Parts: sequence; C-alpha cells; structure tokens
Amino acid sequence: MDIKQLKYFRSIVLAGTISGAAKQLFMTQPSLSQQLHLLESELEVKLIDRGSRRITLTEAGQLLNTRAGQILELLNTTAAEVKELHNGYTGTLAIGTITSFGVALLPGFIRKFHADYPNIKFQLIEDTTPRILDLLNSGLIELGITRSEFNEDLYHAVDLPADPMVIAMSNEWVNGQQSPYITVEELMGRPLLLHHSNEAMITDYCHKLGFRPNILCKGDDVRTLIVLANEGIGLAIVPKSVLGLVPSNNISYREILNEPWEIRKSVIWMKNRYLSTAARHFINTMLAEL
Repeated sequence: MDIKQLKYFRSIVLAGTISGAAKQLFMTQPSLSQQLHLLESELEVKLIDRGSRRITLTEAGQLLNTRAGQILELLNTTAAEVKELHNGYTGTLAIGTITSFGVALLPGFIRKFHADYPNIKFQLIEDTTPRILDLLNSGLIELGITRSEFNEDLYHAVDLPADPMVIAMSNEWVNGQQSPYITVEELMGRPLLLHHSNEAMITDYCHKLGFRPNILCKGDDVRTLIVLANEGIGLAIVPKSVLGLVPSNNISYREILNEPWEIRKSVIWMKNRYLSTAARHFINTMLAEL
C-alpha cells in the first residue's frame, strides 16, 4: 500500500462513485477500478460496496478512509513545513475579513506585521461571515476575521474585543444637543441606516422597548452608511471601530447609552489543517496590538 493508492481510494470516497473519481483524476474507470482491486487484494479485505448510484464503505473501508485522510494531511503538512523552513519568511498570507474590520483595524495590523516580515505578501478578501467560512473550508484563505458565528468544532478561534455600536448623524440631526450619548428610545421614528447583518439584533431590542425601528436603508458596507448619514438621509448605526473612517466636519457620533448592541468578532482558522508560520505570527501581532 502506497501514497498513490491512498489518494485513489480517498478520491473514490469523496466523489462517491468510481466513475466520478476517475474523471477527477483523469483516469479511465477500468484503470481506477483495477487500482481499488489491487488495494483490496493487498489488504485482504473488501473496502467498498458498489451500489447502483454511489459506493458504500464497509467497516474496514471507513477505518481506512479515516486513516488515509490523516496520513495525506500529515504528508501535506510536512511538505509545507519543509518548504517554509527552506524558504524562510516568504510567500503570501491569504486573509478573509468582514468589511468593518478590514477597513478600520486591519491596515494597522498589516503595517506592523509588514515592518517585521517585509517579504510576506498579502491577499485580502472582504466579504460576509458565511462567505469567509466557505473560503476557509475550501482552503482559499488561511485566516478569517468574522463575526463570532461559526461552528467551534471546525475552527480554532481567538476572540477579539467586543465592538460597541454607535450612532453617526449629520449636524442637522444634532439639534444643538451636546450630550455624547443617545438612548435607543430617541431613535424611535427616525430613519435608520444599518448593516443588513445587524438588522435582527437591532429590531429585536427595539421591539422589547415597544416600538418598531424605522429602517430606511440596509447595506453591506459601513462606509456607505456613514456617507449617507453625512448627507442627512438618516442615522447610521455602525461599529465604534469605524469612527473617523469617513472624514467630515458635518458628521457627529453618539455612543448609545448602556451599549445595548455590540459586534463580537474572532480570528479563526481550520482545525486539523496546517497553519503557516506567517499566519501564526500574524495572529500574535494582532493580539499584541489589541
């Protein structure tokens, strides 16, 4: 039994059919079937039951599938570590981040990290938490900065400090009020601008206070919401970390009394998958700067 046979077997399991695996491996179906037969003969055990549509693993096949996955992952990890040891701190670190963190805080961490590791390049993807999880699962990114809404069985995580929500409003909405605070009740009837992912949190809290929020606009980018607020269109509910992101003399920010809303974010990466030295150092850089 060799590595190539294990790869063939895993491909059959993942594809669900021998024909499907053969296409992915650019082999003929008879050739792949022969490889499976040789493996079963060597181990002297039946590994799969061939159904009319999809294969079914025998008990021995289930065990081999688990072990083969571990062996191949260890092989990939070892190869990556050896290459990294040879090349030093080089390469590209792929990070997916939610927009609010990507535009407000991530540049500062990258600046500090780049000063320490100038030969490491970055690939940044800004998207929603579900999409970032998909990118992690598929191996297209190594680190994700997401809302704390993920399956802890699948990901390692380092929680970041909570980010309270604040109100961004144009000066025409201030009406001479100098208090740095605003209550949720004062939002009643006013046109609100918010990120679509915060709608349920905000709506539920307002309902508990006995009113339905007047949501004028939902968007995907907090910068757009702040620009709209700057134009006097409504009051934007945005994370505190984005204060000053859109420079303007016409906009004011108010903290919400008792901080009823906050965004919880985490740095996450896949369990049971190799994490590069660059990624580990980047996590440490973030934690040291927070």
